[in-house]
Amino acid sequence: MLENLEKYKIILASNSPRRKELLSGLGIKYEVKTLPGIEETYPDTLKAEEIPLYIACEKAAAYRNTMHPDELIITADTIVWLDGVVMGKPHNEDDARQMLWKLSGKTHQVITGVCLTTARTQRSFSAVTEVTFAELSDEEINYYIRVYKPMDKAGSYGIQEWIGFIGVCGISGSYFNVMGLPVQCLYTELKKL
Repeated sequence: MLENLEKYKIILASNSPRRKELLSGLGIKYEVKTLPGIEETYPDTLKAEEIPLYIACEKAAAYRNTMHPDELIITADTIVWLDGVVMGKPHNEDDARQMLWKLSGKTHQVITGVCLTTARTQRSFSAVTEVTFAELSDEEINYYIRVYKPMDKAGSYGIQEWIGFIGVCGISGSYFNVMGLPVQCLYTELKKL
């Protein structure tokens, strides 16, 4: 599958172990290449899906000047969106605790923006998944933060970890999107290149 990609050297511009695992699941060869110091800021006027799309495209722009003609760069960004507010990665344990309390007993959106960049073209898309959490106790939240240390995860949780097992009571959309890469959508877009 995806024989059309054989003309490209595929670069995943992410150190996320989850994105590496998910991209590997598509059975394509790629290498990881990251640049230090890429800003993940965005204009205050952006909302919901616009935010991770903007950041994914900004990450891609950082690679443009050093790209080889045969490279395909995959960049992505994931946010958690609850009541009109972005929940990014927590700054510390207290921040993580606050986020999980806010998510407890509510439905939120996980939104991933993906940008596919070659020397000649750029395509971007986003995926939205709705996730519902059961009520979480303080003891459950504290245990999860202490044991799993979710400081590198948007919204302070990984659905594939303990908190997902005991806390997620509903999901609508791509499970893999919640992990950080909507691989079915990515596969569809890669076929078009």
